Amino acid sequence: MQAFVPGSEVDGFRLGEVIHIGSMATIYRLTGSDGPLPLVMKIPRLGPGERAVNVIAFEQCRMVLGALPQSPHHPTLVTFGDVETTPYLVMEYIDGVRLDGWVHEAPVGADEIARLGSALALSLHDLHRQGVAHLDLKPTNVLYRTTGEAVLVDFGLAHHGYYPDLLAEELRYPVGNWVYMAPEQVVGIRCDPRSDIYALGAMLYQLATGRLPFGNPETKAQLRQRLYREPIPPRSVFPETPDWLQEIILHCLEIDARNRYASAAEVAFDLANPSQVTLTERASRGRRSKLAMLARRWLRSRNFEPAPCPPASDHTGPAPIILVAIAPGQVEDALFEALQDAARRLIAADDRCRIACVTAVPPAATLGGRRYEETATGRHIKHLVNLRRWAKPLQLAEERVTYHVLESDKPVAALVDYATMNDVDHVLMGGPKAGAPARLFPGVSAQVASLAPCSVTVVRSRAGN
Repeated sequence: MQAFVPGSEVDGFRLGEVIHIGSMATIYRLTGSDGPLPLVMKIPRLGPGERAVNVIAFEQCRMVLGALPQSPHHPTLVTFGDVETTPYLVMEYIDGVRLDGWVHEAPVGADEIARLGSALALSLHDLHRQGVAHLDLKPTNVLYRTTGEAVLVDFGLAHHGYYPDLLAEELRYPVGNWVYMAPEQVVGIRCDPRSDIYALGAMLYQLATGRLPFGNPETKAQLRQRLYREPIPPRSVFPETPDWLQEIILHCLEIDARNRYASAAEVAFDLANPSQVTLTERASRGRRSKLAMLARRWLRSRNFEPAPCPPASDHTGPAPIILVAIAPGQVEDALFEALQDAARRLIAADDRCRIACVTAVPPAATLGGRRYEETATGRHIKHLVNLRRWAKPLQLAEERVTYHVLESDKPVAALVDYATMNDVDHVLMGGPKAGAPARLFPGVSAQVASLAPCSVTVVRSRAGN
């Protein structure tokens, strides 16, 4: 894996200064012969010590940002490098100030909070109208242009209502920044734009009080307190908080998404018009719920049922999903071709269907491996290359084929779980040649056929191939 430093060249682009180092990627300013360009390059963090989710988030960011039209509320994607060779995203450089600059000065005056929050809510509303939920809102992911507009950056964990959600399909644990995470995200729900409203409320709370509404959870048990416990009212932390601002903040931070603002546009309006905010008991609340109420909520949280995600306005029903299982070491071209032929027949039967290319591999230690190909990210990319090799002859549009590397020492359970959790309509997988041992996984095709919650087609390569 190439090491990138300022001055390195990547596909003809020259890297300049590092402007941000995140947990999943590093962002460089690009330079030319006359100085800095109005572009940045985002390169996922790969190699020893890095997580495979970095690769998934890169693919998700590329897909979501590439699907968005130009807007002042998010950076424009210019070009990208393929994950199989050199993964990167080249985007518009945003000349602005990050929200965390104000967070460090908190508590901030109510008028300033209203200005910052209203601009951020308007940018969220623009994003939500495109069918996208950001799902990783935090002060470092919000910038303000000199013209006052808020810009949302880092779409690696975002959800697009009309495109595959790679993170939801592959991961079964809460991914993202736990500090601002909404309760429904804690239990794996990634399709609700009201999750962003919750995160907005958490940042408004921080600006108003100088404190985080739920501290900095370090364990899943601490994170799950989000399912039943509301924050200390802002006015109990910082008495100068106006009642209208406490009303807005606590309205955003309702545990049940149905009790939050219905849209970010409503939050923007209230912040821009404090005198018109309808005050409820939230505005005068001086303490958390009493112990008896907390106990009842805790009991209910053991079977927490999040609110259903609002449907997209032009939603016509999910496209059928065909899961194609490819063995991690599969190299037999004859079986590849047989699976491709079977997939073409299914695609011809329903031109809306989507292909999910899946392989199951044994878990890899995050820090393991001296060589790049032995690391978690290196191995993940190697298997992605094999899956793409299989799918390339199908010549499907990008939004109709996705690639998933599942880490599990129980391949049958991994494939069946994927099919169940993602409402797969049909599983297509290789089987042994007549009279030969199974070539996919020992006994896997038969077990999947007996356990999968959908139709399963087991394909063999043609005799003599």
